[in-house]
Amino acid sequence: MPDGLKLVKELREKTGAGFLDCKQVLKDNGNDIELAIDSLRKKGLAKASKKSSREAKEGALGVYTNKSQTIILKVNSETDFAAKSNTFLDFLDLLGNLAMDINDTKLNLDLFLNYKHNGKLISDLINEMIVKIGENIILNQIEVINHKENFVSFYVHNSYRKNIGKIISLIQYKADSCDDDIKKLSKNICMHIAALKPESIDKDGLSKNIIDREMSIQKELIADSGKPDNVVEKILEGKMKKFFSEITLMNQSFVLDPDKIVKEVIDTYTESHSYELLKFNLVTLN
Repeated sequence: MPDGLKLVKELREKTGAGFLDCKQVLKDNGNDIELAIDSLRKKGLAKASKKSSREAKEGALGVYTNKSQTIILKVNSETDFAAKSNTFLDFLDLLGNLAMDINDTKLNLDLFLNYKHNGKLISDLINEMIVKIGENIILNQIEVINHKENFVSFYVHNSYRKNIGKIISLIQYKADSCDDDIKKLSKNICMHIAALKPESIDKDGLSKNIIDREMSIQKELIADSGKPDNVVEKILEGKMKKFFSEITLMNQSFVLDPDKIVKEVIDTYTESHSYELLKFNLVTLN
C-alpha cells in the first residue's frame, strides 16, 4: 500500500472520518497526522474519534459468492460479544452483498470504502455502526476471487452463520461434473486447509526464498555431524521432504485419513471425474 494511503488509513482509524476528508486534511497539513486530527476535530468531522482509536482484534469473516465471483470480507471489532450480535452480523452481510452488487473484478479496500449506498459512503456507514454498537469496528480486508470458468467450494470454521465465522477456506477446481461425491471431496479439502493452513498447493508454489532459507537452516544443523557428504545430502533430502509435507497442501497427511496424503486422496477422483485442484484461499481473523 502506498505511503499516502497508509496515512489515510491510519487517520481514518484514529478519527472515524471519511476517506476523502482524511485525504484532503492530510494534504492541507503536510501529512502530519496530529495536525490532521486537530483539523478534523475543529471541523466536527472526527465523529467517532475516541472509539476509533481503540484496538479491534475480534470480529468475523463473511463469504459471499455467485457463479463467477466470490468475496471474503474481514471486519474487526473490539469484543467477541459484539461480533456475535445480530447487529454486527447483519452489517457484515450488508457490506458483503453491497460488494457483490458492485461486480468489479478489481475491487479493493480503498475503492469499496468510497462507493456509496443510499447516498452515503461505505466508510460513513462504518462510522455510523461504530456509534451504534458502541465500539470500534474496522473493515480490514476484502478478497475478490474471480472464478468464472471454475467450480468453487468453501468452508467456514467457528461459524456464527453459515457464511460467517473466524476462518474461511476456499478452493477452485475443475471436474467433468459436480456431483455429490465431488462436492463432499471439495468440502473436505476446504476443512483440511482450515485445519492445517498450508502455504501453497505444492512445492512449486513456494517462493525460492522460502525453500533456500529452509535448506540453509537444515544444512547448518547437520554440518557438524561428521558424516560423509553423500550421507549428509540424503539427510538434507529427508529434512526437506518433511518440510514440504508440513507446509504444502498436496504433501500433507489428509486430516480425515492420515494414512494418505492429500494428493493421493485427490488422485482417486482424477480419473473418474477429471478432478483438478487449481487454487485455494485461506483467510483467518487473526
